[in-house]
Amino acid sequence: MLLVSAQRGLYCENHRLCLRVIAVDLLSIAFFDRKVLLVKSSWELSRRSVSPKKEFVCRSLRTFAVVVRLRPAKMTELRHRGARDTEPLQQQPSEDKGSDSELKVDKDGVSDNESKVDSGVPEVPVPADDTPEVLNKALSGLSSRWRNWWVRGILTLAMISFFFFIIYLGPMVLMMIVLCVQIKCFQEIITIGYSVYHSYHLPWFRTLSWYFLLCVNYFFYGETVTDYFFTLVQREEPLRILSKYHRFISFALYLTGFCMFVLSLVKKHYRLQFYMFGWTHVTLLIVVTQSHLIIHNLFEGMIWFIVPISCVICNDIMAYMFGFFFGRTPLIKLSPKKTWEGFIGGFFSTIVFGIMLSYVMAGYRYFVCPVEFNNDSNSFQVDCEPSELFQLQDYALPGILESVTGWTTVRLYPFQIHSIALSSFASIVGPFGGFFASGFKRAFKIKDFANTIPGHGGIMDRFDCQYLMATFVNVYIASFIRGPNPTKVIQQLLALRADQQLHIFNSLKAHLTEKGLLPALEEAAA
Repeated sequence: MLLVSAQRGLYCENHRLCLRVIAVDLLSIAFFDRKVLLVKSSWELSRRSVSPKKEFVCRSLRTFAVVVRLRPAKMTELRHRGARDTEPLQQQPSEDKGSDSELKVDKDGVSDNESKVDSGVPEVPVPADDTPEVLNKALSGLSSRWRNWWVRGILTLAMISFFFFIIYLGPMVLMMIVLCVQIKCFQEIITIGYSVYHSYHLPWFRTLSWYFLLCVNYFFYGETVTDYFFTLVQREEPLRILSKYHRFISFALYLTGFCMFVLSLVKKHYRLQFYMFGWTHVTLLIVVTQSHLIIHNLFEGMIWFIVPISCVICNDIMAYMFGFFFGRTPLIKLSPKKTWEGFIGGFFSTIVFGIMLSYVMAGYRYFVCPVEFNNDSNSFQVDCEPSELFQLQDYALPGILESVTGWTTVRLYPFQIHSIALSSFASIVGPFGGFFASGFKRAFKIKDFANTIPGHGGIMDRFDCQYLMATFVNVYIASFIRGPNPTKVIQQLLALRADQQLHIFNSLKAHLTEKGLLPALEEAAA
C-alpha cells in the first residue's frame, strides 16, 4: 500500500489546503496500517510567487508517506530524525535545482539513511584475509563453501596437534600458554575499543588498559604463588615480604591507575572516557579472571584441564560437521549459521567423547594427580596415589539397560560420571559463550575479533566458550569434588610462631584424647 500525499498537494497555492490534504492522508494511513514510516523529502517549489511564510509551510508539509513493515519502536526515532531534518530546510534558499528527489529504499524496505543509523559508534575496519598462499592455490578450484571447510579443517588439525604437544611439555608450559592466550584475547578486545574510539584522541586509553592488566595479573598470580609455592616463598626473604604485603601492594598499584584515569579526564569526552573505563574492566573480568580459574583447575590435576577443554573443542567440531552436512533449521538469530541439527549432533557426540576420553586418562597418574611443587628439586611433580575418583568401581545398571545389554553391572571410573556433567555443560550452555561473542561482534559490525588464525578468526573467537567452561569447572570442583587440603593446613601451621604451634598441638591433642582416638593411635604406634 503506497500513499503519496504530496502529489495531491504539491502545487497547491493555499497552504491551509496543503495541511488538510496531508492530514487526511495521514489519518487514512493510520487507520489502515499503524506501522508507518514517514520519509521526509525535499520537493521543488513551484515557480509561482508566494510569500516566504507560505513557502516555508508548503515546504514543510509537502511529504510523501510510504507504508513499510516496521517495528512501532522505530516511530519515535524517526520523529526525532525528522525534526532534525527540517532545520536545514529552513536555512536553504527558495530556489531548489533539479526535479523531485526520492529516497532510495533498500531490499529490506529500509531507507539508506535508516540503514546508517546505529548506536552512534563507527564501524571497526574489517581485517584482511590471511589465509596462507599455499592453501589459496591448492583450493582455488573449489567453491567458497568447501574452500572454507577445508581451510577450517586443516587448521583445526594443526591446532589439535599443537595442543597435544604442549600437554606433552608439562604443566609449566601449559600455564605459560594460558597466560599468552589471556594477553592476546585482551589485546584483541582492547583493539576493537581503540579502533572504534581512536578518532576522539582519548589520552592514555591504551596505556591505562595495559597497566590495569598488569595490576590484575600481579594480584591473581601473586595469590597463586602464595598458595602453591608456600615453602619456596617462606625460604626467600624478598618473596616472604612480597607475600605478606601482597594485597596491599596490589591495591596501591590499582589505586595509582585509578588516579591516572581521573587526571586524564577531558571535559568534552567525560561520558566516552567512562565508557572505555568500563570497557577495560569488563574485559579484565571476562578474560583475566576466568583464565586464572583455568590455572586453578590445572593444579587440581591435568585431567580437570584437558577434559573440559577437549569437550568444548569436540562440541565445536561436531556441531560444525553436523550443521554443515545436515543443517536446515536455524538455531538463533545471533548466529545465522548455527542450526538445531548441529546443536543436537554436537551434544550427543560430546557426551560419548567425554566418557571415552575420561576412561583413557583416568588410568594414568600423570593426568589425575594434582600438580605440586617439589621443594627438593625446585620443580613441578605429578605423582600420587590416585583417589577413589580415579579407581574402577562396579555400578549396577538400570533394568532397561540390563534387558538391552544383558549386563547386570558395568565397571567405570567415578570421574566418568562427572564427565557427563562436564560434557553436558560444554554442549548445552557452553555455546552461549559463542552466542555472546557473536552479539558483541554484531554490535560493532565485525566478523571476527582478529585474523590471527585463517578460517577461525582471532584467539578470542576460539576461546569464547572456553572461559565460560573454566568458570563452571572451578565451581563444580569446589562444590562437589574438593575437600580440605591437609598440605595447605600444615604449610600454614609451619608459618606460625613456636608458641602458636605449641598451643595448636596441645589443643589438637586434647581434642583427640577426648574422642578416644589418641590412645588407639599410641597403641598402634607401640
